[in-house]
Amino acid sequence: MARSALLNVMVQAALKAGRGLVRDFGEVEQLQVSRKGPGDFVSAADKRAETTIRQELEKARPGWGFKMEESGVIVGTDQSHTWHVDPLDGTSNFLHGVPIFAVSIGLERQGQIVAGVVYNPIMDELYVAERGGGAFLNDRRLRVAQRRDLEDCVVGTGIPHLGRPEQGRALLEMREIMGDVAGVRRFGAAAIDLCWVASGRLDGFWEHGVHPWDIAAGLLIVREAGGFVSDFAGRDDMFSTGNIVAGNEAIHGALLGKLKAVHARG
Repeated sequence: MARSALLNVMVQAALKAGRGLVRDFGEVEQLQVSRKGPGDFVSAADKRAETTIRQELEKARPGWGFKMEESGVIVGTDQSHTWHVDPLDGTSNFLHGVPIFAVSIGLERQGQIVAGVVYNPIMDELYVAERGGGAFLNDRRLRVAQRRDLEDCVVGTGIPHLGRPEQGRALLEMREIMGDVAGVRRFGAAAIDLCWVASGRLDGFWEHGVHPWDIAAGLLIVREAGGFVSDFAGRDDMFSTGNIVAGNEAIHGALLGKLKAVHARG
């Protein structure tokens, strides 16, 4: 595929950060790790990757703002553009030697996500999308799976860790959904989960407690692959609500119905 100048900037930042993560992954036992809370880790690798991404993006597009997992919000002089950056989505996987983690970079322009890049450096899988231009994995065009019945589907989810207030509700949702699907998977990296919906590896996905930098790139990649993405109320308000559901039209609707049923019962 021929990439725009904008996508090339994002891809180069993701690849450079990814190379550093691969190096750190090989020396994971030596990483200095601090705990931010139960099951929520931050490592030297996160911080190095975030610094790399910020430097690359600022050099190419000076003045654009940032929302980043480690550094928080940085308001740019150009307030119509904001980068959503997760330098290491799947930190717990990374620290336990599980090779499912990714760099995620999304660009918001005037309230809309217009470009996204997700890179899994261990699998060397690069997912990219630009609004109106389709979604691609290593230059191969992506389409969501076409299964229509939940009983044929494998779906992904996130399980809130100990101490998170939404853990009980997530378990109720799991009970509601798992009896009607072929399987439920929990991979531990929302950016990858969404890309796997886009590529058809997963038929659907839902999760509580996500942040904009977790999902900004992935939600666009799903939509550009022909999928549907919303919050649990069916609205385009994932950044505010912190919840997300994705799939093709039929599976998105079916999952949404089950989630609404759980919430209606309180």
